[in-house]
Amino acid sequence: MNLPQITLRALEPEDLDELYAIENDTEIWNVGQTNVPYSRYALHDYIANASADIYADRQVRLMIVGEDKKKIGLVDVVNFDPQNMRAELGIVVKKPFRNEGYGHAAIAAIIDYARRFWHLHQLYVLIDSENQASLHLFQQMGFRDGGTLKSWLFDGKEYRDARLMQTFL
Repeated sequence: MNLPQITLRALEPEDLDELYAIENDTEIWNVGQTNVPYSRYALHDYIANASADIYADRQVRLMIVGEDKKKIGLVDVVNFDPQNMRAELGIVVKKPFRNEGYGHAAIAAIIDYARRFWHLHQLYVLIDSENQASLHLFQQMGFRDGGTLKSWLFDGKEYRDARLMQTFL
């Protein structure tokens, strides 16, 4: 598969509109831990105060940018555990760019970065067990099944299982 060329970069003030749209998109709330809207003020404050240093903030949020400078989506590395050198990975690719290889490219880039610069031992993801597209994507990227977390995610109506997937760097 020929992957598109992307860049992962720190959030800038001009990313506020994209961040606001992604964080408040209720269609993707059921795939992650977010289930409340964020205000523009809160997101502006986050962008202004985030150091982009995983050791200081215990998380890093990066914008996925295509060759043509279009903003493709976000990569989140959260729940950084410096003692055990692991972190949780999350990714959102905006609808117009899905199924074009951007997810693969962004995951490959963050795995390389986590290995080379953060010296992480492990990245893991928690995925709704019904989200076949994400399960397949992470499996293709070398993540292996680490088990099922029963009734882990609540979508506002019902509890759903989550799959833990891991890759060792």
